[in-house]
Amino acid sequence: MEEEEVDGIPVNEFGRLEIDFDYGFDFTGIVTPPVSTDYDVTLYAKLGLYCYNFQKGTNLKFVRWEKYNTSTGTAYIDNYITLEAMDPSCNSVFSFQTVFSAAGCYNQDTYHVQDWRVLACRPTCGKSVNEYFDRHEAMDPFYTGKIPKWLSDDALAFDNKKYYVVQESDLHENDWLLVFMEMVFLQENPELKVSPPLEINKVVVETKEDYITEAREKLHAENAIFYISYKYTGVSSSDHKAIIRKTMDGVPEHMSLEIALVK
Repeated sequence: MEEEEVDGIPVNEFGRLEIDFDYGFDFTGIVTPPVSTDYDVTLYAKLGLYCYNFQKGTNLKFVRWEKYNTSTGTAYIDNYITLEAMDPSCNSVFSFQTVFSAAGCYNQDTYHVQDWRVLACRPTCGKSVNEYFDRHEAMDPFYTGKIPKWLSDDALAFDNKKYYVVQESDLHENDWLLVFMEMVFLQENPELKVSPPLEINKVVVETKEDYITEAREKLHAENAIFYISYKYTGVSSSDHKAIIRKTMDGVPEHMSLEIALVK
């Protein structure tokens, strides 16, 4: 088969431009602040940082995004984001880059599921991006089948080693849970331009594996399912539910978040 090209650049089998890391981030259509619709970019950047912190054991904090550009195909939108991150341990600020992808959606029973992926997350460098996410070969089938139904109280009481009910103290220590919640609300309300007033009601984490020492270990599992109920506290306040399946395929800098909105 003859290789396709876009503006003289080869396109690989996944429909993405075969470009090196720096060129991918500065290829075309670069957007810089201030813009009025940057809330989504901020969330994407924070999720890239979360993936890096999770895999590296660091605690980098988001400062601001500097620029981004997008690459689109028939089934995906890749956002190449350059941001400033801070290391609180030494108060140093440095350039960081992440690729955050809207990797497609599907319908399952009453759910509409969107698959979001981090395909790169690291301090700025010139390495290429591995955009192939191998969900089925690298993962236990427990995390690749259908999104489970909303967790009932009976199920939670029946097998409490399988689940962990997140405590208030966990929310303070794991502020990425709030980012997960905001990402859910953004998926439901893609027109959002600023951070909405939201409050978590309850989060339950499920893993196939039992915990070793304490149940809160499930918060730090590579693969896990989160049942999140929360409240929008703005005008016309409302309650919301979502299921998030977080998976990693064993490739550094990769993470998938499948988000199912529960009606």
